[in-house]
Amino acid sequence: MATNTVKRAITAGAVGAATLSALLLPATPASAQPVTIPGVGTFDVPDQIALPAGIPGVPSSIPVQIPAIPGIEVPAPAAPQSNTHQQAVDAALSRIGDPYVYGAAGPNAFDCSGLVQWSYAQAGVNLPRTSYDQINAGTPVSMDQLQPGDVVSFYGGSHSGIYVGDGNVVHASTSGQPVKVAPISSMPFAGATRP
Repeated sequence: MATNTVKRAITAGAVGAATLSALLLPATPASAQPVTIPGVGTFDVPDQIALPAGIPGVPSSIPVQIPAIPGIEVPAPAAPQSNTHQQAVDAALSRIGDPYVYGAAGPNAFDCSGLVQWSYAQAGVNLPRTSYDQINAGTPVSMDQLQPGDVVSFYGGSHSGIYVGDGNVVHASTSGQPVKVAPISSMPFAGATRP
């Protein structure tokens, strides 16, 4: 009987020692790579984390392994909208609150087509100056196929703005109104184009 008690004590001691050593030993660090975000800092990001594309200083492809689950199909990620289009959207949104001035094309005051032209110029794309010409500059897009960055025309082509997603456009509307975001449904849609 004493032998069984001793064996149990030795076994319990061995299990306890193994558990304690596992807790006290340093863990193997996960592999990571430094990512620098201008104006923010440098961070170590584990290789297993998927990062969004388009972040300055982040490599465009970081290997990510997604384990296969039997019977479950993982859809391929949607192709992202061109970075040029997002740059134009971001430029236009940065001017929210700027005054409307007829004939102005920025950088501190805009009319509708001036805002569209200026925003795309910030993304390196040259668009025509007037809203009537902007509706014909690019590939026509139907309302149900709009993507952020598409140039949207209203009132028979006399007014233009940039689609920003979620049913909204950013535009310089009229005298006395600053550059703002508005529902696309608040104006009569005349057409859209993708520069």
